[in-house]
Amino acid sequence: MTAAVIEAKGVGLTFQTNGGPVHALSGVDLVIEKGDFVSFIGPSGCGKTTFLRCMAALETPTEGSLTVNGMSAEAARQARAYGYVFQAAGLYPWRTIGGNIRLPLEIMGFSKAEQAERVARVLELVELSKFENSFPWQLSGGMQQRASIARALSFDADILLMDEPFGALDEIVRDHLNEQLLALWARTEKTICFVTHSIPEAVYLSTKIVVMSPRPGRIAEVIESPLPRERPLDIRDTPEFIEIAHRVRDGLRAGHSYED
Repeated sequence: MTAAVIEAKGVGLTFQTNGGPVHALSGVDLVIEKGDFVSFIGPSGCGKTTFLRCMAALETPTEGSLTVNGMSAEAARQARAYGYVFQAAGLYPWRTIGGNIRLPLEIMGFSKAEQAERVARVLELVELSKFENSFPWQLSGGMQQRASIARALSFDADILLMDEPFGALDEIVRDHLNEQLLALWARTEKTICFVTHSIPEAVYLSTKIVVMSPRPGRIAEVIESPLPRERPLDIRDTPEFIEIAHRVRDGLRAGHSYED
């Protein structure tokens, strides 16, 4: 049996605000296994990013339990169990691409030699080897996001948490990065949790698609993908792909019934 990497049991999160409590998540149960590529999809404000932030110990659930690699999310953060890729690349403009990728390695105390080796390796993974000495403003938006992914991979965590990393990019660039991300996943065998608003993106990338309801965020359905792990872009034209996309769309519609 494959080991559970992330396990949520009855996870709920309520924010206390000046306008009263905001129930962001409620009764979330989910198991993510080693090597899974799990996409989270749902309407805006449904708690997708909030749940990802709970995995990263950036938010703390007010109900239930959440473990990462069998420990608390906070302990997993201290153990450097995951890399996190935000919606914006978040690169420091005064540092080169190599310098941005080195930053977490510097903070963690890696030697100069190991920093250089790791930066070279992850730049090759994201096909940016020629741009180590370039500055962020010299790169396109898609290239900046690839550098952000490289930074998250630099300390070789087993889990990659990705919060709509391609949401602001045009469709052609997004398609290319989706292909590259699948290839990177195949090479590294990371466990990836990926937030998106795009049904085609969720279906194309994932082994599991978690469909979430409007706030308070609940899991309306978990759809296991029967698609092969190797997926050319034109797989999106196949009946199998279209059938899964319809299931996701139906799950999103059904999830809205929680508001009734």
